[in-house]
Amino acid sequence: MLRILFWRALALVALAFGLVGAVLPVLPTVPFLIVAAWAASRGWPQLEAWLLNHERFGPALRGWRERGTVPRRAKWLASALMSMSVIAVLYSPVPVWVKIGVPVFLCGLALWLWLRPEP
Repeated sequence: MLRILFWRALALVALAFGLVGAVLPVLPTVPFLIVAAWAASRGWPQLEAWLLNHERFGPALRGWRERGTVPRRAKWLASALMSMSVIAVLYSPVPVWVKIGVPVFLCGLALWLWLRPEP
């Protein structure tokens, strides 16, 4: 029972972040919904089914789950937002290791993202 509550709580937290991300452009939506669907599959089948059949986000979730695909539009949007984040970090008063680490991490993430197949 405690396990099911854990998975449901994780699914709800990820869903909440995904919903916030649907409104705020700086927070991604689909990655949080992928986590929500994954957690729901372990403790809340009804939520998982709802997410996978959602009119707007369902196709992206199913594509990721079945084939690991990421739409090209999502790749461009994510890359643009990561680029803006790098620029913001470079012009902010943060330690040098952050000014080096964040761009390196985001470049690696962008490379990984662009290597994902497209639907």
